[in-house]
Amino acid sequence: MFKNIKKLQNRFSRTSARTALIFLTALFLMSVLVPYISPYNQDITGAVHFEDAGQAPSFSHWFGTDAVGRDVFTITIHAAFFSLKIAFGVVAFSVLLGVPIGMFAGLSGKRTEEIIMRITDGFLAFPPLILPLVITTILGPSLNNVILGITASWFPWYVRIARSQSLVISSLDYVSISRSMGAGKLHIIKKHILPNSINPILTQASIDAGFAILTSAGLSFIGLGAQHPDVEWGLLITQSRAHFLSHWWEVFFPGVFLCLTVMCFNIIGDEISQGDRI
Repeated sequence: MFKNIKKLQNRFSRTSARTALIFLTALFLMSVLVPYISPYNQDITGAVHFEDAGQAPSFSHWFGTDAVGRDVFTITIHAAFFSLKIAFGVVAFSVLLGVPIGMFAGLSGKRTEEIIMRITDGFLAFPPLILPLVITTILGPSLNNVILGITASWFPWYVRIARSQSLVISSLDYVSISRSMGAGKLHIIKKHILPNSINPILTQASIDAGFAILTSAGLSFIGLGAQHPDVEWGLLITQSRAHFLSHWWEVFFPGVFLCLTVMCFNIIGDEISQGDRI
């Protein structure tokens, strides 16, 4: 009985992860193609149609129209491109910066490791939203500065993960034998540490991708996020919150896509952490 329950859980987990991956892939493709295939693609560039303002969802406008007559479906799908750009940008820069530093720290001498990890702890001492807030305040609100700010806050986690993996794997017998045969640090990283660190790094990256979208939405809410024309979901919600009670669809649909996307990243992260293939 318990074996059957376990099989059902594994099957559900794999199905959920595949569904999440399909959703994210389809969303990305739609966000790229919507400027070319949407009959309301002029809305992306800031066109206004006051005669169509505030229309509820219908066959002609699936998600309704906003306060200036733009098609909410078109601008919501287009905003997905910038939200996903933030997610992948933050994760890519955090991994590329944090993983090499962490592996170097794990294979270095005690003093070098201590210096690197104390600097890392200094970054982690700040609450997750503080560094993005400070950086976007100093450099100005923009999509690139949002990515920079969130990366500064989150790359230290990859330093810690990579350093921990390096310490564990480098202490194994086969790595010690490889080192005694003259293998250098770069060879050990490439052949032993990096292949065995992929799962925890990808798990953290998948979860961080969702949180990057939420953090950028929070920055947009206080006016420090992406700015037009780089419109992401947080900015759409912020621009429409004043008339949420009368035109609920303007906030509801971007919010639903935001929540679904974050949930999909978390589901994929859970699947990777279990060591299963999607």
